[in-house]
Amino acid sequence: MNRLIIAATLFALGSGAAYAQSPDNDEGLYLGGGVGQFNIEIDGLDGVDEALSSLDDNDTAWQAFVGWRLNPYISLQAAYIDFGGPEDEFDTSTGDHGRFRAELSGFAPAIIGTLPLGPVELSAKLGYYFYDLELTGDIDEFDFDSDDSGEDVMYGVGVGMTFFERLHAKLEYEKIDLEDVDDANAFWLTGQWRF
Repeated sequence: MNRLIIAATLFALGSGAAYAQSPDNDEGLYLGGGVGQFNIEIDGLDGVDEALSSLDDNDTAWQAFVGWRLNPYISLQAAYIDFGGPEDEFDTSTGDHGRFRAELSGFAPAIIGTLPLGPVELSAKLGYYFYDLELTGDIDEFDFDSDDSGEDVMYGVGVGMTFFERLHAKLEYEKIDLEDVDDANAFWLTGQWRF
């Protein structure tokens, strides 16, 4: 989390170097990527009975994406997102001890609405996440492994700034409505090159 605070501070300090949106790249292709922190909270799981009390952890996440700006206000984007492998230790109701890990990755098409305000842009994202979720754990001598695929809605908001007319940097908050998960969200620092 400290890395994101430092990134936000540098982002704000660099605002003097930002330029207004160039009419040459109001629409068209962009490529980008990002790094962030993924947070997940699970209270109990089907198939593990009540042995697992909870998982509440975070891990480093990354993404790579390609998009097309239809105009300054609407973009279509496809991303590959890897949320890492948050893990936690837990105790069972019978006094046993173990570890639990959740690995989550997949593809996410999205539509992004943008409100340009000079060099700053506010954005909102609505997408669908097609993912593989692997849950692994061990409780003393008992190991369990669950591999599941799914698709769920994801949405988020962001604030970005364009530097040197083509390099767009953005801070984002994203929430994923994963089935059987109490809370899943991510904080991102992304960058994209607008052609």
